[in-house]
Amino acid sequence: MNQDGSYFSMTIPPSTAKATTPGVHGPDVPSVQPTPLKRVVSGAALKELLAGGGGTQAKTPSCEDTEFRAYAHSEIARDVATIKNSVVMHLTATFLRTPASMDSGHAYLASAFSVRDRLLQRWNLTNEYHDKIGAKRVYYMSLEFLIGRTFDNALLALQLRDEYAKVLGDVGFRLEDIIDEERDAALGNGGLGRLAACYVDSMACMNYPGWGYGLRYRYGMFQQQILNGYQVEAPDCWLDSPNPWEFPRPDVTYPVKFYGHLVRDPEVPYRYKWESDVEYDAMAFDVPVPGYGTENVGNIRLWSCKTNGLFDLNKFNAGDYSGATGGQVAAQILTNVLYPNDNTNEGKELRLRQEYLFCSATLQDIIARFKRTGRPMTELDQMAAIQLNDTHPTLGIPELMRILIDEEGLTWDEAWSTTIKTFAFTNHTVLPEAMEKWPVPMLDKILPRHVGIIYDINLFFLQSVEKAFPGDRELLRNISIIEESSPQQVRMAYLACVGSHRVNGVAAIHSDIIKQSIFRDFVRIQGEDKFINKTNGVAPRRWMNECNPDMSELITEAVGDRSWVTDLTKLSTLEARATDSDFRQRWWAAKQKNKQRLADYILATTGIQVSADAMFDVQ
Repeated sequence: MNQDGSYFSMTIPPSTAKATTPGVHGPDVPSVQPTPLKRVVSGAALKELLAGGGGTQAKTPSCEDTEFRAYAHSEIARDVATIKNSVVMHLTATFLRTPASMDSGHAYLASAFSVRDRLLQRWNLTNEYHDKIGAKRVYYMSLEFLIGRTFDNALLALQLRDEYAKVLGDVGFRLEDIIDEERDAALGNGGLGRLAACYVDSMACMNYPGWGYGLRYRYGMFQQQILNGYQVEAPDCWLDSPNPWEFPRPDVTYPVKFYGHLVRDPEVPYRYKWESDVEYDAMAFDVPVPGYGTENVGNIRLWSCKTNGLFDLNKFNAGDYSGATGGQVAAQILTNVLYPNDNTNEGKELRLRQEYLFCSATLQDIIARFKRTGRPMTELDQMAAIQLNDTHPTLGIPELMRILIDEEGLTWDEAWSTTIKTFAFTNHTVLPEAMEKWPVPMLDKILPRHVGIIYDINLFFLQSVEKAFPGDRELLRNISIIEESSPQQVRMAYLACVGSHRVNGVAAIHSDIIKQSIFRDFVRIQGEDKFINKTNGVAPRRWMNECNPDMSELITEAVGDRSWVTDLTKLSTLEARATDSDFRQRWWAAKQKNKQRLADYILATTGIQVSADAMFDVQ
């Protein structure tokens, strides 16, 4: 805003300088809100409600049980007998199986739930410790987490693989067969998702207080099938069976709004109340991520639409069955599929609402955790570092601004300073045509408050650039967050760049290219120090220690211990074995054995026979 109260610059193109809050109505416009149906309460809760109490506040313990505390703060015994008791308990009590009625699927589930018990106990202790010391947390926001199978990885991290193999052998199964029962989590598709999973794994292993945030997709992206030589896309129903690696958190639920209109605050003109008739609930599911060789456990929190309050009983009783469940269906589709097809306008809107659901629930959760510290909101960046994995979570920037200004009462300058210091951005593409954009009319329709915030961010940014580079209108057009097309588009990569304190590529050559191409003007304006490189890597726990146990044993022999699993610089020790013919022969045999395993798998799954002596290139 200019000193005279106006928003417009005389030299910035008027269409770009537009600082609007679309959908704004005066305070006299009524907001129509549906009346939610209340759950019937009974017993003590009913008495409290009739007496004038809320009837909804859960009770807390009046005292602390020492035995409960001792159990919660001690490691579950690691001996074979304890593990066997746990597995048998889950077979009988959780899955209602007997020795005569169980199969390998039940054995996998019982073993996995037994492992999960250990992870959840460590997870509780990890969070309790980080809260106690006031640790700053890293939050990695990604629409994808290609985490792969968890069971074997968890056994290796807990260093209990041999013990579980013994227990499963006692009940009649090979560990390798039980591992094969697990389905891959359909939460990611490619390199972007695998990078996110490796980062969370690495943070857990290196004892960082790091969390991932994403969405819990009901059907993943798709399951590829080949029929008559053609690809056929089918839903990936990976959640049809119980998923031992997620822990539902109905107590962690946040409302997420769409559409509606804005009511200006009569006392603070830059503050608005967003009123909407469309509001869904995002419910958390936690996926613990064990650290190798440490008791530290990370977490990936996934959001799913909770639809309990969206069933219209009146419509159902009137015979309008599809209308009665319309709200449920509209909410469920938001987290049904990863990257819904956006060839249609409806598909584009669905993807935009999906991304905002993810961003809004995540920011609300991070702020709720931060508020427990008692610090002022301007110190959010001292307790939270949020990394945006590509542009999909970029709506988190205007969402944080909305929360800080409209709900927490910060001024624009306070909110913007806090936002920039909190966010950092990872870019994955070098092609301008592949960069994410959203039509302004669609954003205005679905997220009216955020359009106004984005326009204001753009205006103030362009004003600062105009001051530093007077008269360079071409530069202003090139860096504007709003692309002057028909219709106007919001350039999400530019918004992420402007709203973050660091921008990184994923390889040295990639980072150099983006500084010389898509972000060239931003480097000129904001300085080269803001644009850094973070080369992608892979987690050796999964991609070496788990994938090739024979070779892992050879490395351990050369290093002298298993410290290389978390410190790959120790691999330099292998150089001394380069002239050891016996070691080279065993190294070749380990690689050849794994190639034969792959050849056997290809034959078993496709009927195609390949030679293990061929050179394999796996993508």
